[in-house]
Amino acid sequence: MKFYIDTADIGEIREANRRGWVDGVTTNPSLVAKTGKPHHEVIKEICREVSGLVSAEVLSTESEAMFQEGLELAKLADNVVVKIPMIEEGLITVKKLTAEHIKTNVTLVFSPIQALMAAKAGATIVSPFVGRIDDTGANGMSLVSQIIQIYDNYDLTTQVLVASVRHPIHVLESALLGAHIATMPYSVMKGLTRHPLTDKGLAQFLKDAQKMSQ
Repeated sequence: MKFYIDTADIGEIREANRRGWVDGVTTNPSLVAKTGKPHHEVIKEICREVSGLVSAEVLSTESEAMFQEGLELAKLADNVVVKIPMIEEGLITVKKLTAEHIKTNVTLVFSPIQALMAAKAGATIVSPFVGRIDDTGANGMSLVSQIIQIYDNYDLTTQVLVASVRHPIHVLESALLGAHIATMPYSVMKGLTRHPLTDKGLAQFLKDAQKMSQ
């Protein structure tokens, strides 16, 4: 399974990349706004930092405007994926961008039928938001399972990117279900390396090593 880092912070991307954790990057307008830099400048900087795909989101909601934005975003770098909201106008845009051989990521997916419609429009990636579903009292990972089953049933090639990942269990369950990608904040990535028994074992090893050196 590929790991994407969900951020527009170049410092976080570099630190995660240095550790071998970054297969790609997802961004959104809120994350980009935190940098205080122009949108396209941030996307170009991120694309230079990683070799994997970088999802850059359009800001419009009307199909022709989204299409033009998508064309401009795709020109920024070869590894840009245009991130499109899961609305009817968005699916029109996905179909048009796909015809231009531009990769797309359909975001804000909350039902398996939405994911099916995105795949039929030609989406490269679909992003179910598991954490936000969990927040409503439902099970976000059940959505991922249903999407994967539907895609497998019909040999659909759209990749499932598990988004709104809140903790390591989301990552574990995504991997067990066979999701192609999980995107997460740097803080969650760091948490994947930790286990209390690792810390306990290391402390004991160091303690024993110190005794041996005396």
